Amino acid sequence: MTAPDGRESRILIRDTWSTDILDELKPQAGDTILYKTRYSGFYGTDLDSILKAQGIKSLVVTGATTCVCVDSTIRDAMFRDYTCVLLEDCTGEPIGNQSTRSNHEAALLTIQTLFGWVSTSADLIETLRRRR
Repeated sequence: MTAPDGRESRILIRDTWSTDILDELKPQAGDTILYKTRYSGFYGTDLDSILKAQGIKSLVVTGATTCVCVDSTIRDAMFRDYTCVLLEDCTGEPIGNQSTRSNHEAALLTIQTLFGWVSTSADLIETLRRRR
């Protein structure tokens, strides 16, 4: 892998260019920062205890790669009795995206059928507006 400055690099190494948080998503005061160690956000992290300490039982999930990291996190969340909603337009899938059927679509079908719900960000925003 080549780093943005042209140097040879590896990806997904903590505290390097490929794990930096985008400026548009920089944490605010009081936000929790969690370092993932594997595909699932739950594996080897304090995510479950952080969520339980705050009484959180439902999760809105976004991220990349739909068929690997997002799917793994949602499965682990379901195994821990969380209710998950995946926002299909807020996920990405580089694997097989040139095929006639994508891994993204397959992951959405699996998640919706077995592990949670699939929605769009527009539908979530509209539902939240109506609940106010």
